Amino acid sequence: MAESNQNTVEEGEDENTEDSNLQLELSAFRAKWMSELQPSSGGKKSVPKTAELKRRQEIANEEKARELFLKAVEEEQNGAVYEAIKYYKSAMHLVPDIEFKINYSRSPDPDPKNLNDPENKLYFKDREIDDLLTYFQQQLTLGDGTMKLCEPDTDTTQVHISALPFEVLMYIFRWVVSCDLDLRALEQLSLVCRGFYICARDPEIWRSACLRVWGRNCTKTLPFSSWREMFLERPRVRFDGVYISKTSYIRQGEESLDGFYRAWHQVEYYRYLRFFPDGQVMMLTTPEDPLVTVPRLRSKNSRVDSIMFGHYRLSQDTDNQTKVYVVVSKRKEEKVAEYQRSRFCRRNPAPEAERAFHVGLQLSSGGRQRFNKLVWIHHSCQITYRSTGETVVTAFDVDKMYTPLFFARVKSYTAFSERPL
Repeated sequence: MAESNQNTVEEGEDENTEDSNLQLELSAFRAKWMSELQPSSGGKKSVPKTAELKRRQEIANEEKARELFLKAVEEEQNGAVYEAIKYYKSAMHLVPDIEFKINYSRSPDPDPKNLNDPENKLYFKDREIDDLLTYFQQQLTLGDGTMKLCEPDTDTTQVHISALPFEVLMYIFRWVVSCDLDLRALEQLSLVCRGFYICARDPEIWRSACLRVWGRNCTKTLPFSSWREMFLERPRVRFDGVYISKTSYIRQGEESLDGFYRAWHQVEYYRYLRFFPDGQVMMLTTPEDPLVTVPRLRSKNSRVDSIMFGHYRLSQDTDNQTKVYVVVSKRKEEKVAEYQRSRFCRRNPAPEAERAFHVGLQLSSGGRQRFNKLVWIHHSCQITYRSTGETVVTAFDVDKMYTPLFFARVKSYTAFSERPL
């Protein structure tokens, strides 16, 4: 009996509360209605009061719309799209541009100390990890201390690459780099998974690449922290493309027969330099467009007559500038067999002198790419006469006709691997 009386009292209190809320709303409506009925000339105080009521109404609508919009976002994240659409419509009905007035706040980050908690394993996901290699190695290390580089994502009847020993995987990675030092392909391969990332950071691969480029001059990594950093930061020529320069000038022609006018000719030609990791280089000067010439420079066995072959070396002087010194000459013609000679074959007479061109270039970076610019600092021709053994050196003036050579990457140069690193 006492419980029924108590429930009756609580119901009565709820009804009184609702009645009081209705009375307050009704009073606010009457006050607003009376203020609208008053004439505008009745007093200066009515205008500020109306503006104040309007501002309060806008604030209330915006708060309600923000609450509905956030509720819609929550429902959409939970997968209840139909409910989310209803909340979106209600919010935009109150404030049409409510989505631009909301400041989205991030949820507090989990405790980084409790990394064993499954919810906290994503703590580092939105942060920059200082040592990503160590982080991946810790993740892939099993309980017995061994490392599982990768595992198949789906069931397959074929043998997965994860079944290969680590040494075999590293040998495959050396084939990817190849003798052409295609470290760009190695970096792309490291994006496949965490295990491939660890293999691509193997110091022996990067050490071998550095030895191919600088030889005995890189026995230690100092002042760099790793072999990879040395290869990426230390100035060097690039092998996955060609350095190209374009020179153009106007030359005066011969006078016409009647002497009325004299022709002027615009001359354009290109210089190409292709470097190889083994120290060899190809140089070509031709008026042909790069679209035609670049494919011919892919191999060192090119049969283009005007190509000059030679060697190069890198030198870092006391002024901390990296120089590239190149010596090139025409390839000597091979002796023709006796049975190939006939009266229909016309042989060129043996040259009486040998010509070698010495080129000095300064390596620099320009734009977004690194080590992509070669500036001329020296150009000379050395002629050696066979009959007397005399050598004559002719130095050319390096002027504005010697435009810098800029690097252009050529994908076909590294499309195939002939030998592993």
